[in-house]
Amino acid sequence: MSQKGKARRAAREAQQEKEGKKVINWIFAALILLGVIYVVYAVATA
Repeated sequence: MSQKGKARRAAREAQQEKEGKKVINWIFAALILLGVIYVVYAVATA
C-alpha cells in the first residue's frame, strides 16, 4: 500500500471516529432527555 493510500485511510478512520463520537453524544443526550421527561411525568401524576 502506498504512503498516499495509508494517509487517506488514516484520515478516513479519523473522520469515522469523529462521526461515531458525535452519534454516541446524541444517544446520551436523548437518553438524558427521556429520563428528565419521565421524572417530570412521574412527579406530575403522583
